[in-house]
Amino acid sequence: MVKKIDEIRAKSDDALNEQIVTLKKEGLNLRFQQASGELANTNRRRIVRREVAMIKTVLGERASGKEVKKAAPAPKAKTAKKAKEK
Repeated sequence: MVKKIDEIRAKSDDALNEQIVTLKKEGLNLRFQQASGELANTNRRRIVRREVAMIKTVLGERASGKEVKKAAPAPKAKTAKKAKEK
């Protein structure tokens, strides 16, 4: 996911707006396919919806002037400590 968001941030605002229009058209077509029972890959609707959300988030960050930081690596899971016998 980090790779995808970095690719989105590298694009210009105009390119992102064009991509939103394209993805929304694809989403509309996918909805019609699902309603008619033709949609084979139902997961694609979710992916398209999330890509639109990521693009809108980046555009919103740019509009508000927020500084974007690189994503930090996920913290490691803590291990269960063994109870010490006294």
